[in-house]
Amino acid sequence: MGPQREEMLTGNMAAAWGARLARAEYVPAYPITPQTEIVETLAQWFADGTMQGKFVTMDSEHSMLTAAGAAAATGVRVFTATSSQGLLYAFEVLYTVAGWRVPLVLVNVSRALASPITLEPDHNDVLAARDAGFLQIHCETCQEVLDSILMAYKIAEDPRVLLPVIVNLDGYYLSFTREPVAIPSAEEAAAFLPPYEPHHAFFKASRPLAQGIAVLGGFIYSYFRYQEQLAARNALAVHDEVAAEFARRFGRSYGPVEAYRLEDAEYALVMSNAFATKGKAAVDLFRQRGERVGLLRLRLLRPFPHEAVQAALRGKRAVAVLDQNLSVGQGGITYQEVAAALYHEPSRPLLLSCIGGLGGKEISAGEFEEVLELMKEAAATGQVPGPQLLYTEGEQTQMAHLLDIAGKEWG
Repeated sequence: MGPQREEMLTGNMAAAWGARLARAEYVPAYPITPQTEIVETLAQWFADGTMQGKFVTMDSEHSMLTAAGAAAATGVRVFTATSSQGLLYAFEVLYTVAGWRVPLVLVNVSRALASPITLEPDHNDVLAARDAGFLQIHCETCQEVLDSILMAYKIAEDPRVLLPVIVNLDGYYLSFTREPVAIPSAEEAAAFLPPYEPHHAFFKASRPLAQGIAVLGGFIYSYFRYQEQLAARNALAVHDEVAAEFARRFGRSYGPVEAYRLEDAEYALVMSNAFATKGKAAVDLFRQRGERVGLLRLRLLRPFPHEAVQAALRGKRAVAVLDQNLSVGQGGITYQEVAAALYHEPSRPLLLSCIGGLGGKEISAGEFEEVLELMKEAAATGQVPGPQLLYTEGEQTQMAHLLDIAGKEWG
């Protein structure tokens, strides 16, 4: 394990350090709250010579990601970052860049989408991109943000993968929260992540290579799209290899999922990102009074780690997926993903869908209690309720009061 110094860093600063230690050579940027601190920090480091390469402020997220993909196609290591509406503005280019098979890293700082508008986090922005061809790593802590960026480059640049990666962190709850972060030395980071050796760059390829840029006919299109699918599935094994090397060098282990007090659990919560910390605190309180509850944190969302989810939840009486998102007309998004993973299990647990934390709304201790009671009731009766929106009694009263005021003003 190499030398590492520890500093108090925000999630945004940890992301900037990840790009710095990865020696990103080109950063096209466009500021958007709550991501701006990342690109401000990188701009300063490029300006004072701390980082070598080129930093360019673009005129939109659409042009930013286009420039990122084009630069990565020439064989340079590219980093960029966005958030919320910015990710949506770049949405057209997500699919294009993934089709180019260029291994750049994009940090998304999750923020709920308009309308109504808010600056606080949920995950509809990043999960809207789950079908674009980008791999997705979701982080709980500031340390994990830095580490995941280094790992993301090594996974993306592996010739078995060659796909771009989104590293996701929650806005405000993590982006502006300071935590102690161990920062590897530049030498140790370079030993883990050597210079990028492009396997298929347009101007550096040593041999002819087929790329699906423009095709005529569905059978050709299908071939290239399925190549992306195979590459994404390859990323599961590559992730495990990279995580094992990272643990050897730096002493921190990351799996595609994290199991917290699940070994003997009867009931399990499934969560992702920073709010999983709240879930772990709830699990600890349940355990103190003898309740056998655990938590599964989803870290790798694309490719989805079906086998790891199956193994972690096997034998549980009931499982509640706490989605910090909403697919309007369907319900929680990760609930559907977990349900698909468990569908063919011969003795799958009862699976409940709970939706909470939309727009950064707090998930209180009382709401975790409610989720546990729902799981117990389902296990006792064999009946699973429909999707549950987590809301406290006080919030319901407050909402009713606001609606009453609005009715009087408008009525």
